[in-house]
Amino acid sequence: MTRVLIVGAGLTGSLCACLLRREMQSKVHIVVWDKARGSGGRMSTSRPPDSLSHSADLGAQYVTTTSSYALSHFRFYSELLSAGVFQPLDSLVEGQKHKDGNQDYMTPLGMSSVVKHFLSQSGAHLFFEHHVTGLYRRGASWEVQRKGGSEMFDAVVLTMPAPQILQLLGDLDQMLSVQQKQQLEGVEYSSRFAVALFFPPDVVFSFPWTARYVTDNPCVCYIAADSRKRNADVPGRGPSLVVHTSIPFGRKHLEEDKEDVQPIILKELNKLLPGLPQPISIKCQKWRYSQVLTSVPDCPGHMTVHDRPLLVCAGDSFVHSNFDGCVESALSALSVLKDSL
Repeated sequence: MTRVLIVGAGLTGSLCACLLRREMQSKVHIVVWDKARGSGGRMSTSRPPDSLSHSADLGAQYVTTTSSYALSHFRFYSELLSAGVFQPLDSLVEGQKHKDGNQDYMTPLGMSSVVKHFLSQSGAHLFFEHHVTGLYRRGASWEVQRKGGSEMFDAVVLTMPAPQILQLLGDLDQMLSVQQKQQLEGVEYSSRFAVALFFPPDVVFSFPWTARYVTDNPCVCYIAADSRKRNADVPGRGPSLVVHTSIPFGRKHLEEDKEDVQPIILKELNKLLPGLPQPISIKCQKWRYSQVLTSVPDCPGHMTVHDRPLLVCAGDSFVHSNFDGCVESALSALSVLKDSL
């Protein structure tokens, strides 16, 4: 049985694992590693400190698809809608720039539920806090080193951001062609901070919108009543609020500790929402690699670094940072895996 390692338990990695299981069934032993303590990647959902508040999406907020993607990726939308993972987003998003034919979907259980759905369908052996540090070719296999040990695999799919791929030790650097290395080095990401505020059960937001895009603030670019967005405002549990900073603000403060940046964000938030009640807990997240600004050119969804043993790079570095982009990358990586294995 072929041992396949997928590095990254985000959307691309989870969907790739799911499709590989469905296509090759018992022919592969699928393992997924992620350096974080939970799945989701940039579709992460943060738990509240206790059961008094709702959870909050600190990364992706909702899914927007075009009419063409809705058609070409119909099976995935249909599956997620049938499973209750997706529901149409029909509440007010103030300042949203929407094109005709676009459709928005929210996730009642948070954005990480999308990733968890595909992981549950994959049958993969999932390991968290497995931080990959190096790749070494050992004959017809890869020795994949992580903090704390190493294991052998017949094929490896890397779905982390391009800058993290380039940091890996071992034989990868020698196997990348000059062109491939330049392509990976050319990937650019935006950076931003996200803050989640968790409120007690007696708090009711007075503003009418579910989410609001802010254009006249140097710090804050987006605010969402996250529990309202997911139709999760119920008695006995407090609401949650999510704030995203602008790209220029994220770039300016990127190398600072998030604990030092959080008060600046909260000060600007209170200017935009004066009289906001006191939260019972706050969580700040720094997204060094938030969204792809410049992707790898001429690599539709993936990059094959080595054929035998197979080493493939995938993820939004090779497409664009949204649901459909990650689906495209997972499908592209799957095609290579099927041909090779």
